Amino acid sequence: MGPMAHRSHTGTGPSQRQLRVGELIRRTLADVLNRGEIHDPELNRLSITVGEVRCSPDLKVATVHVMPLGGKDVEEAIALLSKHRGELRHHITRQMTLKYAPDLRFRPDETFDRLDETRRLFSDKTVMRDIRGGGEADED
Repeated sequence: MGPMAHRSHTGTGPSQRQLRVGELIRRTLADVLNRGEIHDPELNRLSITVGEVRCSPDLKVATVHVMPLGGKDVEEAIALLSKHRGELRHHITRQMTLKYAPDLRFRPDETFDRLDETRRLFSDKTVMRDIRGGGEADED
């Protein structure tokens, strides 16, 4: 057995470790932002939601999906978070025991856009008819 033989992850999605570390980073960043621990009035005036953090397999890169309250000023929020990337990494290493502090990359959280699209699809009359099982049978 080689050194990697104990891993049961198949490579089809994120490993349990990636998911666990991503969630810990998400909570840490959310707490830091909620408490206003980054001393930047521009950043602190924005109420930013940290929706999800996805970690690379080696845990060296964390993609942080964020959205300001109301969905406005997304680009400004990402620019401000990127500006304070080093300080945010410092908070993460203080809270967590990782070999390396991950490089943080900030992206807009599009979860709500996908939810809106899903709601729109489910309210479509054709989709509703198909869900109820009346799709092709009604055409006879």
